[in-house]
Order: sequence, then structure tokens, then C-alpha cells
Amino acid sequence: MTLPWRPLRAGRQKLALGFQARLTLGAMTNTPTILVVEDEEDSVLLLESAFRKAHFSNPVHRVSHGALAIEYLSQAVAAKNRPVPLPALVLLDLKLPLVSGIEVLKWIRAHPLLHSLIVIIFTSSTEPRDIAEAYRAGANSYLVKPSNLSTLTELAIGLRSYWMRLNVPPNEPVASG
Repeated sequence: MTLPWRPLRAGRQKLALGFQARLTLGAMTNTPTILVVEDEEDSVLLLESAFRKAHFSNPVHRVSHGALAIEYLSQAVAAKNRPVPLPALVLLDLKLPLVSGIEVLKWIRAHPLLHSLIVIIFTSSTEPRDIAEAYRAGANSYLVKPSNLSTLTELAIGLRSYWMRLNVPPNEPVASG
């Protein structure tokens, strides 16, 4: 069975191997997983590079649109033997095809098992309306994507330091079924 949430489509083998290797490592070591919901390949490549430079060892799984994010998260809490890991953190773009980032965020906050999941909006939008809407919908943080690798690497170091090491998350939800 081929799952729709591959790290990347064919042709980006270097990045796919990086994300996939961390996904496998996370499954074996119980290291907290990050779900990246991003449709732009260039943004994903830049993020992967920044994670590598920041010595980010957490497994990263990526989906390319909002509907796949909902499907992924549904699978993560659907059964005892989860086909995909439940992420400790979601990096969520706002401007996504099919289902917007705001709609994904609202779905997460309304879900009885996912409502306390850490969701960081990670977008290029600096519009005050988007920022306000994201926080009203329940975003834990709103980060504007930097346009260069060094600033993105600093951001990745901050994510790793605060959200993955210092922050004390709520207890993991209990899977149904």
C-alpha cells in the first residue's frame, strides 16, 4: 500500500532520503516527529537544508496540501497500530491547495484527540488579517518564512531548542479503536 504522505515526489531523492531517514529513525527511537504541511517544493528544500544545518535530528514527515494533512493526522490517531507517527509539532502553511491551513487548524482544534497538538503557522504572509485569523483559530505560534538559508537555520535552531526540547507538551492522545 502506498501512502499519500511521502516526503517528496519523485525527482527530489536527496531531500526524500533526508526526511525518510529521520522518519525511520523516529519510528525506532520514539523521537518526536514533525509534520510539515507545505505545497511549495522550494520551501521544503530550503527547510530541509536549514534543518540539516541546525543539526535537527527529529523525524520530519511532509504532506503537500491540507486534505493530506487531515488524512495523515486521522491515520495517526485512528488505531493502536498507527500506520504513521503522531507528530509532536505541525509546521503548517496557510496558503494550501484543496484545504487551507486555517481550515486544517480549525479541524485540529475541533478534534477530540488532536485539539492540544502544537501547531505553528509557517507562512510567507505578513498580512495582519492572516495573523489574527491564525491566532483566533488556535495557532500556538505564527512564523513568517525567511527568504534566506541562514535566517531559516536560526529559526530551525529556535524551533528545536524551544518546541522540541524546552516546551512541555500535553500528554499524547490515546488512539481510538
